[in-house]
Amino acid sequence: MSSSAAANALNAVSATHLVRVPVTTVWTGPGSPRPVDGPAVADEPDVAAWLAALDTHAADDESGRGRLGLHGRVESQLLAGEPVEVTETDESGAWSHVVAPWQLSPEDARGYPGWVRSAHLSPVTDDVVQGPVPTLDPADPREGGATHPAVAEARRHLGLPYLWSGVSPLGFDCSGLVLHTWRLLGVVVARDAYAQAEFASPVELDAVQAGDLYFFARPGRRIHHVGIVVRPGRMVHASETGGVLVEEDLPADRVATLVAAGRLPMP
Repeated sequence: MSSSAAANALNAVSATHLVRVPVTTVWTGPGSPRPVDGPAVADEPDVAAWLAALDTHAADDESGRGRLGLHGRVESQLLAGEPVEVTETDESGAWSHVVAPWQLSPEDARGYPGWVRSAHLSPVTDDVVQGPVPTLDPADPREGGATHPAVAEARRHLGLPYLWSGVSPLGFDCSGLVLHTWRLLGVVVARDAYAQAEFASPVELDAVQAGDLYFFARPGRRIHHVGIVVRPGRMVHASETGGVLVEEDLPADRVATLVAAGRLPMP
C-alpha cells in the first residue's frame, strides 16, 4: 500500500459498527476471558482496574492470572471510534466477531479479526463519528533532538508497563506501539510484528535511519519483535522481557536475533 493509500484508508473503510468505549480488548474467542479479566469485559469496561488486577498476579506464568496469561487469549485492542465490521455473533448475542480495517492483517483482507463484547460496539449511524482523529504532525518531532516524530511519540511512553496485544497509552506490546504511533500520523499499518515487516519497505541494516523499524526473529521462526530505530544500533520498544517500554542500545541478545529493518509509509 502506498503512503497516500495508507493514509486515506483511515477515512475509506467498510464498517458496520464503531467502538463506543475507550478501549475494548479483542479476544481469541468468547470463552477466552478469565475471571480476573472481568473488568475488561464488563459492559462499561474499566481497563485501569483490569490492569491493576492482573498486576496482583505479576509472578504468574502464562498459565496464570497475570499479564503473561493473556498469551493465547488476547489478539489486539480497539479504541473509541475505531470502525469494525461485525461478521457474526455468538448464540447469546453477547459477543461479536469483528474485522478491524485500521489494523491490517494477512489473516483477513478486511482487517484484523477477533471477538469483542457486543456491548462495546455501536451501529454506524449519521450521528456517530468515527475516530480517533490523527494528531501527530509528521513535520514536528515535538521533542528537542528527535529526528523523527515516531521516536518522539514513543519516548513519551518510556517506562509504561508492557501489555500483550496493547495498543493504547494504558499499555503497549511491541507492534502495538508501532500501530499507535503511525495511526497518530494518519497511516494504517499491519497489527503484528511479522506482518509489519512484510508491510514495510526493506532497508539494509547498515542504512537505517531514525523512525525505521528493527525486526527480530529466532532461527527458523517468524519475526516476533519490533522496535523503532532512534539511531543505528539504538531503539525504543515495548519489551516483554524487560517489562516496560524502554530506549536502549541493542543488547547482545537482540543483536543475535536482529534479522531485518524496514521503513513504514509517512503521510
